[in-house]
Parts: sequence; C-alpha cells; structure tokens
Amino acid sequence: MASGELHSAQNVPLPFGVDDIKSMIGRKVWNVLGTSYWPILGGDDQSSFAWLTYDPPGSFIPPHTHPIQDEHVFVLEGEYSLYKDGEWMTAKPGDHVCWPRGSSHGYRIDADKPARGLFWVSPGNDLSSLFDELHNQASPEEVVRLSGLRNILFAKPGTSPNFE
Repeated sequence: MASGELHSAQNVPLPFGVDDIKSMIGRKVWNVLGTSYWPILGGDDQSSFAWLTYDPPGSFIPPHTHPIQDEHVFVLEGEYSLYKDGEWMTAKPGDHVCWPRGSSHGYRIDADKPARGLFWVSPGNDLSSLFDELHNQASPEEVVRLSGLRNILFAKPGTSPNFE
C-alpha cells in the first residue's frame, strides 16, 4: 500500500444509533507495550475508529505520523503531555486535542497518576486490525515495523525535535 492510500475504497459511514459504552468495553482489550486499549466504535473500513486508553505513569507513545488520518483525544482522567511537531502542551480532563494528518505527534504520562482518554482517528483505515496484530507484542521494534505496514510511521529515535 502506498503512503497516503486508504485501506479500502469503501470508507463506510458509521451507522446511526446509541451504544452503551460500558457494555462495549468488556468485549475486547488490547495491551500494547504496557498501554491498554478498548475499542468502542468503528473499524478498519469505516469513516472513523475510536478507543479508550489506560496509560500508566511513565508510559509514552513516541512521535509518529498518520499520513491519511486525523487523530483526536478527549481527556477523561489524569494529564497527558502531548507532542506535535516539536511543541509540547498539557491536556487535562475535559480537554480535546486534534493532531492533523501528516503531523508528527505522540504523548507521555509525566504525572504520578495514570491517565485515561477517548481517542479516535478518521478514517478508520486499518487501525483496528493493527491493534489486533500489536496485542501483547513485546518488541518495540516489531511494533514499529508492523505499524509501518499499516501506514502509521514512527520517527527514528533522536530525529524528532524536542522529544526527550
């Protein structure tokens, strides 16, 4: 798949309806290098994909790029130190952040308490399948390799300005 290509020409809209998020959380959980993810809405071929996270203190997602997806987070609990293109900001409960497609972004949990967020991307474009592949993966190098196959491009260590 070439950079910038959608997984599917379908990009199916999400159906109208009301979902009980509490019942959805118990269906599936992914563990990716210490962070827990619960899918709650959408999927690969749909117009968006959303998931809840549990991020323990000290955890982080290094800088990466989604060439064809916008990524959002709505902070539910705790604090996220958010990175975008060399700049840092702090997001607290009730804050919404958008990382536009093509931006280099990541986050870390600097506080001594965990954080929880509602994340989503639009379009969904393979992210749900990627989380299936990354579940319980112990090797950061393999996480980076598999992510690249799904058009999530991680920066090489030391190449992102101001990311320690």
